[in-house]
Amino acid sequence: MRNPYAPGAGQRPPELAGRDRELQQFEVVLERVARGRPERSMVLTGLRGVGKTVLLNTFKSMAIQRLWGTGKIEARPEQSIRRPVAAALHMAIRELAPRHRAPERIEEFLGVLKAFAMRDPAAAKGTSHWSPAIDVPAGRGRADSGDLEIDLTELFVDAASVATDLGVGIALFIDEMQDIQAPDVSALCAACHELSQSGGPLIVVGAGLPHLPGVLSASKSYSERLFRYARIDRLDRDAADLALIAPAEREEVEFTPDALDALYEAADGYPYFVQAYGKVAWDLAPRSPITADDVRVAAPEAEEELAVGFFGSRYERATPAERDYMHAMASVGDEPVPTADVAERLGRKPSSLSPARDSLIKKGLIYSAERGLIAFTVPHFGRFLRAQPV
Repeated sequence: MRNPYAPGAGQRPPELAGRDRELQQFEVVLERVARGRPERSMVLTGLRGVGKTVLLNTFKSMAIQRLWGTGKIEARPEQSIRRPVAAALHMAIRELAPRHRAPERIEEFLGVLKAFAMRDPAAAKGTSHWSPAIDVPAGRGRADSGDLEIDLTELFVDAASVATDLGVGIALFIDEMQDIQAPDVSALCAACHELSQSGGPLIVVGAGLPHLPGVLSASKSYSERLFRYARIDRLDRDAADLALIAPAEREEVEFTPDALDALYEAADGYPYFVQAYGKVAWDLAPRSPITADDVRVAAPEAEEELAVGFFGSRYERATPAERDYMHAMASVGDEPVPTADVAERLGRKPSSLSPARDSLIKKGLIYSAERGLIAFTVPHFGRFLRAQPV
């Protein structure tokens, strides 16, 4: 009942260890925007399970503490960002509205926001009658052209203007950013570019898989200079130990040095795995201190839970052809592997495997590390596959 460890998707661990640099970077962003200084939007990248969503949520909390307006969306491959962005900015403006001295100014922006939301292509075709719950008439002539790049730019500029009136900022947080459709990525980059030139106090903070910078760069060449990129990786030994020790000390429980050695070897520094192994070791240890023997007893149960929940759930989403492709990847190695080597293992031409590869990329199971190389988005996935029957 007192177990402090919390393996979960986007669930904040009891000790957010090893992320001081990223937190300081975002603190600088908030302070610069508050002082009216130009500042780039921010993008977090990394494998699954390294804590990108946790950091994104922590950034959101930091912005709220500074009385910013905030909104968050999770991108989906099949969905335009028009509706989610409208809903997120609506939430951000609702946070700011009570402090604004000119209610008519808020109503004017809400009219623009409603017009923006109602220009959704699906709604225009009659396939959807969705309308945002904004109790003002839709405006006309602003953010309602139907061209997302024009509309999003105008919407961001107007939202930033409202924030300027209050001397605060607005932050839009986007998780799974690599799943935004290509035309929408282009529109988002263009809108952020306009904001960076005008110095408007609105920033976009995204999180996504390692190939996200390539997705943004393919959309707009200037995106490399548009965002501040932060690569989120596994924890070093000190940070991984702190993530285990600090919560345990609050419950007056200790780990032996050998236990910490065994846990680091098992988890390999990945935050999700640190929590998963720590949780099971705690449950199975009969007393404090938790020892290396306790970890050895706990490891099979932790690995079984990971095999079912973390790895297995993703494996089950793949078709037989996609599973064959992933097994071939795993047999080549754990680092980014050449697509030509995967094709050779399968005895196929690389071009004939493109549908399986592209589908796996869309499902977020693999990513293109660079031209001709592919890798798993989930750490230790190759090891999991090698233990599965082909």
